[in-house]
Amino acid sequence: QVQLVESEGGLVQAGGSLRLSCAASGNIFSFVTMGWYRQAPGKERELVASITTAGTTTYADSVKGRFTISRDNAKNTVFLQMDSLKPEDTAVYFCKQDRLGVRPAYWGQGTQVTVSS
Repeated sequence: QVQLVESEGGLVQAGGSLRLSCAASGNIFSFVTMGWYRQAPGKERELVASITTAGTTTYADSVKGRFTISRDNAKNTVFLQMDSLKPEDTAVYFCKQDRLGVRPAYWGQGTQVTVSS
């Protein structure tokens, strides 16, 4: 069983920055795509950003140019740097470790990010 432990989110003013981290247990971190998702009240969970084992990144259109995903395989950790935050970025943010073969995907517990206007 993999555990994904996310850092604490927080309350930030519009235009501010916040950095999230997610530390994974286990020994296959470097072989698996990692991602950040978010879910706002009354909305479905959506992909924010993902990063493959080769470092290829994908971003939702709404965060391109503002958010940066990165990973440190030596520390089994994935990061999400969020800049120029907007009130519409307010959501619970989840870390996800993608499935690998028959091994299922795993999710973190979620962390609240609130952006005030």
